[in-house]
Amino acid sequence: QLQLVESGGGLVQPGGSLRLSCAASEFNLHYYAIGWFRQAPGKEREGVSCVSEKDGSIYYRDSVKGRFAISRDKAKNAVYLQMNNLRPGDTAVYYCAARGVYCSGYSEEFHSWGQGTQVTVSA
Repeated sequence: QLQLVESGGGLVQPGGSLRLSCAASEFNLHYYAIGWFRQAPGKEREGVSCVSEKDGSIYYRDSVKGRFAISRDKAKNAVYLQMNNLRPGDTAVYYCAARGVYCSGYSEEFHSWGQGTQVTVSA
């Protein structure tokens, strides 16, 4: 099975920043749309952001728009999620996932996932 790997999570104070990375060693991420999802304890998984393969279109969840930024680095076969002005409500395990060429906000439409990286926002 194809496998993604997330990294960059950690503990930050409210207002802090983190950059999450998504990488794949056995396939080219840039053939796919890549989404970032998150899941907080006791909550359902929710979409955070997505970048399409088709034309590079980018989408964000309303609650993170203006604070988070998704980007690709083709040379490193990686996708990043820059997270600024973090809030306690952003606390969750963050996952990257791959599907076909177009973005989707539905996790069940993504076929490859990583193990997740913990983001904790707390004073």
